[in-house]
Amino acid sequence: MNGKQKKETTFTHALIALVFLIGSLFYAIQIAGIDVHIPILISAFFAAGIAIFSLNYNWAEIEEGIVDTIKMALGAIIILMIIGMVVGTWIQSGVVPTMIFYGLKILSPGIFLPATLIICAVVAVATGSSWTTAATVGIALIGVGEGLGIPRNIVAGAIISGAYMGDKLSPLSDTTNLAPAMAGTDLFTHIKHMMYTTVPSFLISLVLFGFIGMKYTGAALDTHTIDSILTTLSGNFNLNPLLLLVPVIVIGAVIMKVPAIPGLFGGAILGGIAAIVFQGATVGAVLETLHYGYAGESGLEMVDSLLNRGGLDSMMWTVSLIFCAMILGGIMEKTQMLAALAMKILTLASTTGNLILVTILTPIFTNLVAGDQYLAIVVPGRMFKKAFEDKGLHPKNLSRCLEDSGTLTSPLIPWNTCGAYMIATLGLAPWTYIPYCFLNLINPLISIFYGYTGITIEKLPEVEKETEAVKG
Repeated sequence: MNGKQKKETTFTHALIALVFLIGSLFYAIQIAGIDVHIPILISAFFAAGIAIFSLNYNWAEIEEGIVDTIKMALGAIIILMIIGMVVGTWIQSGVVPTMIFYGLKILSPGIFLPATLIICAVVAVATGSSWTTAATVGIALIGVGEGLGIPRNIVAGAIISGAYMGDKLSPLSDTTNLAPAMAGTDLFTHIKHMMYTTVPSFLISLVLFGFIGMKYTGAALDTHTIDSILTTLSGNFNLNPLLLLVPVIVIGAVIMKVPAIPGLFGGAILGGIAAIVFQGATVGAVLETLHYGYAGESGLEMVDSLLNRGGLDSMMWTVSLIFCAMILGGIMEKTQMLAALAMKILTLASTTGNLILVTILTPIFTNLVAGDQYLAIVVPGRMFKKAFEDKGLHPKNLSRCLEDSGTLTSPLIPWNTCGAYMIATLGLAPWTYIPYCFLNLINPLISIFYGYTGITIEKLPEVEKETEAVKG
């Protein structure tokens, strides 16, 4: 223990750490062309240095903050590792090939993107999990889309838009329960209030994906490629409709409130059993797939690029990125740097519109700096709760803002836990899919629009009564 009295963390301290982080990320991405893991880690220890030498924190306190933040993400990390195993055995067993096979037979390019948006939204509402949605129907829809000649990034945009729309409206979702708890309102009041921003965002996204789909309807459908994929899949796998029971059972288990970790691990084991029963795989081959992923030679490069994936090892790059981001987030949370930044932003909130604006921007900023959607809901929720009360605004306005920005922008940031997960699960390149995540981009803008126009911005009951009395 250093025994010195701590100094107050100022905006300047936090700004120095933030500028260093931005500079490090810019160098890594734009100049060196390297992964962001080490720059984020270096930025974390730079922030720790500021806290130790300028603010009189000691390392034990900082380490406690790191550990506490990592604990928040451990559940997500374990799920991520298990999802790698699920993807591997579901390919080996023929589950994913069967879903792709029948998807190519049923879906046409013109309706595929709107159908993907709707399918993922329904599954996410039922399961309460955008991650489960992406890892089950999402990976199959990626294969179907590419088979239909639609770029992976566009398909991923529809998957992520639908999955996060359903997630944020589901009473089973963890973030949907966390946001009203932070704001001081109840779950179903929160969900009902979110409908005003989420439904218009969904409808606009549906129109945009329908418009994009028209482009592929007008193009000549490459039936030769589709036939080649279908022939290759049927030649390399025993495509039995009974295999579709595996994802149905897993999704059903999640709906029945089986915890995500044992539910998804059970899905990986079910996939392994199906591989033995339907594809004649050995136990050793299944265990190898659980660890290293599926590796096969189908004779068609396109099919191999779709299916040679998964396994525990495939998620280690992403897991290490999450750990680096959590170290940075933990340091900045523990040393009050995030709070100092948020308080500075709060000084701009002189009107209701400005308050809504900064409440939307702060979770986005937290997602960028701290790398975790839970912190992006908890930190601004704590910071802005009193500000909303002081302006006589119902707390459901705050909880809606937290989800409209904190939840929805998290998959757009590659080093955020959600962004890293989507990139790893759907096989994406960072940044390239973001322009097609229409709902995630539109929803925060609608929320800001409502803030400045007053549409659906509700006051506390006693404030409404006072206003009516003045008018009377």
